[in-house]
Amino acid sequence: MAKGYWIGRVDVSSDEGYKPYAVANGPIFKKWGGRFVVRAGKFTTVEGASRTRNVVIEFPDYETALACYNSPEYQANIKVRQPHSVADLIIIEGYDGPQPQEG
Repeated sequence: MAKGYWIGRVDVSSDEGYKPYAVANGPIFKKWGGRFVVRAGKFTTVEGASRTRNVVIEFPDYETALACYNSPEYQANIKVRQPHSVADLIIIEGYDGPQPQEG
């Protein structure tokens, strides 16, 4: 079964205001089996526009990723984030099919 992912791109306008949101996410993501694959880190924008922070969170499957986003806990936490950031977030199903073969 394919994993589910959140892919987020965020510009934070107030680190202090954003911090409570980030702290509260840990228990929420743990409850839904989420784990960080990418959390900030060095990046290079090679095409298109970017934001200052990037995150990828892996969940057991697509349905669980959606359920976490729609959970009362996360919906309440969004309200903490919104005054202090602008975000793009997609929830996407991972790929479990064939991979490119070597030469």
